[in-house]
Amino acid sequence: MAQRILPPSESWRRIDTWLAAHAASDAARLNPPATRDELQRAERLLGTPLPGDLAESLRCHNGVSAWSAFLPEQSPLTVSGVVDRWRTCRDVAAENDGLTRRPWDDEPWWHPLWIPWAEGADGGAQVIDQRPGPDAGRLGWAGHGGGGDFTDAWPDLASLLHAVARALTEGGGVRGLHPYLTARGELWWDEEGREEIDGHPLRPAPVGPP
Repeated sequence: MAQRILPPSESWRRIDTWLAAHAASDAARLNPPATRDELQRAERLLGTPLPGDLAESLRCHNGVSAWSAFLPEQSPLTVSGVVDRWRTCRDVAAENDGLTRRPWDDEPWWHPLWIPWAEGADGGAQVIDQRPGPDAGRLGWAGHGGGGDFTDAWPDLASLLHAVARALTEGGGVRGLHPYLTARGELWWDEEGREEIDGHPLRPAPVGPP
């Protein structure tokens, strides 16, 4: 029987509860919900509706106030950050033939129907692929070096948030990454068995709600 994936709002409720109890500094970086006007303005500027999962997520938190590692490998963008990153990547791609797939790449450098929702530590954008077809809604990386990368892509944002909420409250990892707390009490994701990062200790994150 297939597992029921929680909607983003329910996953965020579980993540919020965990962060408030165990990683207060991360919880403090989460912004209040985006307003209806902010979401509608973003859709006008993008020229396309926001992905449903992303809109629901932004109605929980309008991104973060500073880059954070409480999600594995990505930090959520604000509504304005989504639009700014999309515009920048579109403009750069248009000026450098980045909208066309190169023979050695599976994907172009950028596509107008890729909606950025988060960014990695290396500056790359994690996008939601809005192109019509069976893969619509999947997550991938784009806007950095080479073509877009959808290798082992999450099928949608809801699935990623569900996996994070489940790892924090029930135990386990998220595709090989496990939750830890740093010496500063911040959430960090790394391979199983890690005991330190950059010379500073890591300890396994507590499992379960308070």
